[in-house]
Amino acid sequence: MIVHDISTLTRRDLLHWRNRPGPVVVGWLFPILVILLFGALLGGAIQTPGGGSYHEYLMPGMFAMTMLFGLESTMTAVATDAARGVTDRFRSLPINDAAVVAGRCAADMLNSVIGLAIVTGTGLLLGWRWQYGLADAVAAAALLLLLRFSLLWAGIYLGLVAKGPESVVAVQILVWPLLFVSNAFIDPATMPGWLGMIADWNPLSATASAVRELCGNPGRSGHSWPAHHSIALSMLWPLLMVTVFVPLSMRRFRSLGN
Repeated sequence: MIVHDISTLTRRDLLHWRNRPGPVVVGWLFPILVILLFGALLGGAIQTPGGGSYHEYLMPGMFAMTMLFGLESTMTAVATDAARGVTDRFRSLPINDAAVVAGRCAADMLNSVIGLAIVTGTGLLLGWRWQYGLADAVAAAALLLLLRFSLLWAGIYLGLVAKGPESVVAVQILVWPLLFVSNAFIDPATMPGWLGMIADWNPLSATASAVRELCGNPGRSGHSWPAHHSIALSMLWPLLMVTVFVPLSMRRFRSLGN
């Protein structure tokens, strides 16, 4: 029953995207613009840790960035449904409560898979390659999607607690510091000590470093625990966020309107 409810609500979200494809397509193409922009601006000025080209260092960070981008659209969609009474209408129907939020998560995960495929294709066109076997590349993609899955639940919760779609703007502003205070663009070893420590423990840094390690791309430097245990940390952070935000999202959804 719950599987049927989830698939029905997932189709609802996909139909919305079919009717309004513009924001979805822009979301897929925007990371490509960032890759081209930062690759051109910083590629000749930054010394890559361990040698190699800057694009080899940059692409795993851009994969992690792609998992972060789109979080705002999830929050906006959830907050809009709540503000317009759509969520209350769902709660009055004979469907499983978990299916409403899980349907949103499933649709956004499908969107993320397509977005990751597009960015990967862009990286391959620009000369990025994974250096090890296909199994390692698949493991890297799995870690990226695990990060995305955990971020979606954070977005669903924040969308449910937002007073309206306009409240999401405040959170959108915080996405960029989370991205820049990471190792997506530059090595944290080049940052001031306290800022580099924050960047080392950033969940985006953990996943980007794990992807670099699995794909044989340059990137690991320093002697911090996160720098040498990136794969473990790239699993721990998402699992921690899922453990926190899934129950919070369900509790908040059931309390709406009370």
